[in-house]
Amino acid sequence: MKPTVEEILAASPVIPVVVLARLEEAVPLARALVAGGIRVIEVTLRTPVALEAIRLMREAVPEALVGAGTVTRPGELAAAERAGAVFAVTPGLTPPLVEASRHAGIPVLPGVMTPSEAIAARDAGFSHLKLFPAGPAGGVAMLKALAGPLPGLRFCPTGGITAESAPDYLRLPNVACVGGSWITPPAALASGDWPLVTGLAAAAARLARG
Repeated sequence: MKPTVEEILAASPVIPVVVLARLEEAVPLARALVAGGIRVIEVTLRTPVALEAIRLMREAVPEALVGAGTVTRPGELAAAERAGAVFAVTPGLTPPLVEASRHAGIPVLPGVMTPSEAIAARDAGFSHLKLFPAGPAGGVAMLKALAGPLPGLRFCPTGGITAESAPDYLRLPNVACVGGSWITPPAALASGDWPLVTGLAAAAARLARG
């Protein structure tokens, strides 16, 4: 049975947001993250190798929950599902994406930035949302403000979050997890420094949620 969005977000306090420049980085990266205790991986569709990287990760590291990020069109959602992604993340939410998500075989975590967008996403049937970009949107203060009028929503804030600021987000009751890129620094990926990635993943996996 495929995991639900709730199960995916509960599997790790931090979801690494990964931009892969080279296909050969995919499998070692997935193994390094899982070795550090991070099973959920968001591979952004920002590079030509992203879809193939998702497929390779899923085949070589089946315990990893690999999803596609930066999904902006229905066709990208369908392609991600064909590649084996177990979830998809969008930076925003449009009527075509809402419709596509209703027919998709994988859960979608839609991005919102404002209260109006959060309400629209809720009314479209989503209970778990990505606050993006979290820093410019108001960060922790914004999430505290949303908790009152929108108590049924839970968020995965992403964008501008660091190892230092992540605990402040995770203490909030309406935050399920956070997304961040600090676990997978580009220099480490380029040099193949997988022990560094595993160490960063281990530290992230130990972060407590409120």
